[in-house]
Amino acid sequence: MNTFDVVVIGGGPGGAKAAGILARGGKKVALVESTHLGGVCLNCGCIPTKLLLGATAPKGLLRGLERQRVAKGSIEVDYDALQKRIQRFVKGTSQALGKSLEQLGVTLIDGRAVCTGPNEVQVVCADGTSQALQAHRIILAGGSRSAAFPGMAPDHDAVLDSTDMLRITAVPESLIVVGAGAIGLEMADFFNAMGSKVTIVEAAPHVAPTEDADLGQEMAKLLGKTGITCITGVKATSLATINGMAVLALEDGRELTAAKALVAVGRTPNTDGVGAESAGCVLKARGYIDVNDSLMAAPSVYAIGDINGQTLLAHAAEHQGSYVARHILGTHTAQYASGPVPSCVYGSLEIMRVGITTKQALACGGEVTVAKAQLMGNAIAQAGGDASGFVKVVWHKGELAGIAALGHGVSHLVTAAQLLLLGQYHGEALHAFMFAHPTLDEALHAALEAPRETVSA
Repeated sequence: MNTFDVVVIGGGPGGAKAAGILARGGKKVALVESTHLGGVCLNCGCIPTKLLLGATAPKGLLRGLERQRVAKGSIEVDYDALQKRIQRFVKGTSQALGKSLEQLGVTLIDGRAVCTGPNEVQVVCADGTSQALQAHRIILAGGSRSAAFPGMAPDHDAVLDSTDMLRITAVPESLIVVGAGAIGLEMADFFNAMGSKVTIVEAAPHVAPTEDADLGQEMAKLLGKTGITCITGVKATSLATINGMAVLALEDGRELTAAKALVAVGRTPNTDGVGAESAGCVLKARGYIDVNDSLMAAPSVYAIGDINGQTLLAHAAEHQGSYVARHILGTHTAQYASGPVPSCVYGSLEIMRVGITTKQALACGGEVTVAKAQLMGNAIAQAGGDASGFVKVVWHKGELAGIAALGHGVSHLVTAAQLLLLGQYHGEALHAFMFAHPTLDEALHAALEAPRETVSA
């Protein structure tokens, strides 16, 4: 039996980060990955999607400038060439990640790992062989996969999941997107730009359902101007491939048909078959692994990233992986604290948020006020041809509690917003920041100094 200080199960952002830090700290580390290093984010999630959106970004800029009557023309994206570029980039980045981990001394094992005890892992390798690993510590970092509702599961024909959608060989003439979270909105943006007739269906009252209603409603209005149809507040009852087409039935009796449909209704953890319970872990109702304040799921087991269900974002997994590695090394003994987790939706229209929403602030009790600055007053937003949207600041009991934004390029505000929130830079303290002019960042300054309005539930 091979013995290691730490066995990491899952080579996504969290697992890879933890393995690298532990190896640099002198630990003997094995990382077991069954599919591809880099996880969903690199191989069939965040990175391929952003490369798609990057290719169509000039179309959005041109559309805005055409509306201002200062430019005209056309931009054609070579879809086949774009897909080949994505495949090369993803493969090269995954290989580079593997090489860097090996250079640090991490033992990489290509196979599926199952915990057989609190300190034992059985691996069925890709070549058909198996091996047993002994570990002082185990880190579960298996990530998540696309979720589906009964009667709406992807059949990988006309009804697709996000992985299918990223690898589709041709742009569909029409597309139904079920779910208006980050994945659904970003896919809708890309395929709309490529010429698909796109309809988004969201059961919640507004698109971007994890954000405040004013942001989601404005997003839907602006999406409508780009040609995307948004249907909200209506549940879907069934989705299937019928005669080669995707057919979606809605609760109100409507039926939608398109060449393809994307199911983007969330994620589910990859805890089935990993043997978490054999290692002493407890699974919660939806299959996520229960962890304590140090991200420990059992005395010798940690669970990080999507698999623990705290925050299903790649950078959250990486942050947790860094913490757990330092906790094992003994260089960080305090409880895990994520701080305000930044989140973004990308595309020709973007969403950024750090901290809590107005709705969440109201749920905490106490006075809640909100201030806004419209992007139309920002020179850089105007220069880019699309000054739609706004920056919004949420105050709770007089303290800066959340910053959100909607509009072109607002994802670039996320780090500055996080620093402003962490440092509680408002009022007199805001003078410590000198905002360069002209920048989109000035919209943050404007929102922080804008008049506040009291809101109630």
